[in-house]
Amino acid sequence: MKIALMDSGTGLLPAAAAVRRLRPDADLVLSTDPDGLPWGPRTPDDVAAHALATARAAAEHRPDALIVACNTASVHALPALRAELEPALPVIGTVPAIKPAAAGGGPVAIWATPATTGSPYQRDLIERFAHGVDVTGVPCPGLADAVENADEAAIDAAVAAAARRTPRDIRAVVLGCTHYELVAERIRAALQQPGAPALVLYGSADAVAAQALRRIGAEPAPAAAPTGGLSVIHSGRPAELSDAALAYAEGRLLASGRTVTTGTV
Repeated sequence: MKIALMDSGTGLLPAAAAVRRLRPDADLVLSTDPDGLPWGPRTPDDVAAHALATARAAAEHRPDALIVACNTASVHALPALRAELEPALPVIGTVPAIKPAAAGGGPVAIWATPATTGSPYQRDLIERFAHGVDVTGVPCPGLADAVENADEAAIDAAVAAAARRTPRDIRAVVLGCTHYELVAERIRAALQQPGAPALVLYGSADAVAAQALRRIGAEPAPAAAPTGGLSVIHSGRPAELSDAALAYAEGRLLASGRTVTTGTV
């Protein structure tokens, strides 16, 4: 079994680690685009072009499924990716976990990039899945870039700034950018109010990993032998996990081949 994941950068690590935990015997292909970073400020057509190139590089490894582990690419490029690659290669997109977060009744905050916050895409998801729930969109300028570079000071500053824009009475936070799942515990620590119920964070990594297995008719087998290999592609070139990726528990899990619980979300 071989599962490919694509993103502009390290945002694919949470979903890749989730697949590794579910199927430690699966081979993984990580296709990223460091030459094109960041995708967020690009036009929709430009995002689609970069996403297609990144997906094609992954497809050359003949995976059984492709996870688009990026909210921006899922918004702007998923139709083009599916039109080119399916049905031969199932393509699984990433959607912010607004529906399960809203099921608790709110108040809910959605942390996302400035481009996604207030976008028609996010407004539509809120209307469809959180109608009648108190939802606050929180733009997080600089956070994805800080996470991508594993810049500790910049991460702390961006998290603190976003926390100041977040209502104090929230009960749940949707992590609307895959990069944010890598610093979920920092986000939780910045938002948890003393004496308040434990804040619940909603990421997408576990859901897309499970969906990828369903699409290819595979069952989770977390006790399987950890025999899965790892291939890394940077803008179409064979590569290794970057130092920034290895700064996170998810990256170290993938590099080691061991199955551990990262505890990020």
